Amino acid sequence: MKQETIEFGELSYSPCRYGSSRMLFRGPRRRLDRPYMAFVGGTETYGKFIEKPFPAIVEKAMRQTCINLGCVNGGIDAFVNDPTVMDVCNGADMTVVQVMGANYLSNRFYSVHPRRNDRFVQASTVLQAIYDDVDFSEFSFTRHMLGALCAKSPDRFDIVVTELRQAWTARMRNMLHQIGSQCILLWFSEDEISDADWAERAGQLQVDPLFVTQTMIDELRPLVKDIVIVNPSEQALAQGIEGMYFPENQAAAASEMLGVACHAEAGASLIPSLREHLYSV
Repeated sequence: MKQETIEFGELSYSPCRYGSSRMLFRGPRRRLDRPYMAFVGGTETYGKFIEKPFPAIVEKAMRQTCINLGCVNGGIDAFVNDPTVMDVCNGADMTVVQVMGANYLSNRFYSVHPRRNDRFVQASTVLQAIYDDVDFSEFSFTRHMLGALCAKSPDRFDIVVTELRQAWTARMRNMLHQIGSQCILLWFSEDEISDADWAERAGQLQVDPLFVTQTMIDELRPLVKDIVIVNPSEQALAQGIEGMYFPENQAAAASEMLGVACHAEAGASLIPSLREHLYSV
């Protein structure tokens, strides 16, 4: 397998900002006074280690400006609480929102960093009361914290999962209302969308998007033009890190991400839906 590794700085992400947002997005910076499509999502949308992530593939195929508002390790909170991002999405001809995990948002039980939503900030007094046998100062990342809580008490953990799902649904409704009806949801994951009990699924807390079910997605269907499901093929997954650019010390991280062929399939799946709904009334 061909492995392309270059120094991190040589793959140009051309970081840029829009308006008063404190977030750095993948550039180059695009003009907002001409027709454009917007893409919101996490690491996959941003395209870490990927020269041409799926928003760039869509842009080339449809010959319309695509603004990549993806955020590495970003969740709903990074976008819904950013007025600039919501304004950019509301002004787009169409916005594609990648489905992000329910673990990446602040809720009644814990808070996350406002932009790096994978970062655990602190547990609420409610969660500390439920898990009075856990030292929350040990955690820096939400998935690590959630894994520890699950291992400590699966029964108590069901309470946490229920809260995260309710918070996710409310936050998604908020975001979609701000964006407007010209929106497509994208499920881009190796894991199939399902209503299966999370505890019975292979990998459990390694599933992405975490804790998001088929029913949760279906509840949002009236708010969007379409829901595009992309589960990369075995052939695409088998290509692994081929064509990705990363420093050698990031090889393990790159191997866990969806690769170049997966992004090609995501772009190819989005284009028909975008063409069908872009100018529909």
